[in-house]
Amino acid sequence: MANDQLRVFIKYFPVFLKYGLSLLFQRVQALIHRYTWKPLPSSQNVVVVGGSFAGITLARRLAESLPSGYKVVLIEKNSHFNYTFDFPRYSVLPKREQRAFIPYTGIMANAPKGIFEQLQDMAINVLEGDVVELASGRKIPFAYLAIATGVTQSPPTKLWAREKAEACAELRALQAKILDARRIAVVGAGAVGVQMAGDIKSFYPEKSNMGIGIVLGERPELPRTAGWEGGELTFKGDREEQFDLIISCTGQTPNSSLLEQSFPTAISSKTKSILVKPTLQLHSVAESNAQHHNMFSLGDVAETGGPKMARAGMVQADIVQRNILALINGRRLKAYKPMSIEGSLKLSPGKVSSR
Repeated sequence: MANDQLRVFIKYFPVFLKYGLSLLFQRVQALIHRYTWKPLPSSQNVVVVGGSFAGITLARRLAESLPSGYKVVLIEKNSHFNYTFDFPRYSVLPKREQRAFIPYTGIMANAPKGIFEQLQDMAINVLEGDVVELASGRKIPFAYLAIATGVTQSPPTKLWAREKAEACAELRALQAKILDARRIAVVGAGAVGVQMAGDIKSFYPEKSNMGIGIVLGERPELPRTAGWEGGELTFKGDREEQFDLIISCTGQTPNSSLLEQSFPTAISSKTKSILVKPTLQLHSVAESNAQHHNMFSLGDVAETGGPKMARAGMVQADIVQRNILALINGRRLKAYKPMSIEGSLKLSPGKVSSR
């Protein structure tokens, strides 16, 4: 184990060093920017849609670096930052669910006053003339737009509620279903499925899932029910098994509907992800949309070639921030090149285990 850790450290030391120096430079720049940026009556909007890891990182970096005459507008439908990496555990462990929701208050405490505005609303369309239309009816003009709307997945990875109180109630309902069920099927062995199975077995060792039956090479058809319910799964050879609770941890759908009306050819017909250039600018197969160089996409919703992970989204946020500044200042744009470290993930499936 020690040798493995040493090899990992040696392999990624240049990356860590480069990131550390870059972070130090960013902090110095942000300090200077805080005292030099001035609000102007005609400040143009740099709109960021989506306030998860990629979007919030981009909004913060922009608020620390945009020149006078520009400000950041963050559009996010949820009242609180949803810490989705904790949702699987808090759908199992009772009386802790409130910890998975982090207030947005104070996220720009060190930014210049007036450079940041946050709207709790849902962006539904991009109109001609560089305007974002919101579900509330408001229309927000933009000089630059970055779409970081992520993906939709079934609970517990994503929740349906937008307010903290309702989202906590949603997690408590999931906790109750797990508590009542004896035989549980967790379908999908990705990060969420492994976390769910480990936590259920750790906190409820009497229940039947991980450690009793692991079925590989199967993709059973899920029951056509809404939410977490019991039912029957059919495996290869027409083998059927009955479960008190079936938890689906498979699949995700990119939230690209914002562009469906205005830029349908910027959405992959195969994956439904938003197509982007190496610079993370919107890429449309229709040449008539080529002039929209001021629109970007990043994070899980974008077809970047990188992993669908929070770390990758945060790296992409730095690329988008640099390229927006490059467009403002007439400089060369930077291309995004995925790194292997962006796909790393630490899981803790259970009370004491760490992988």
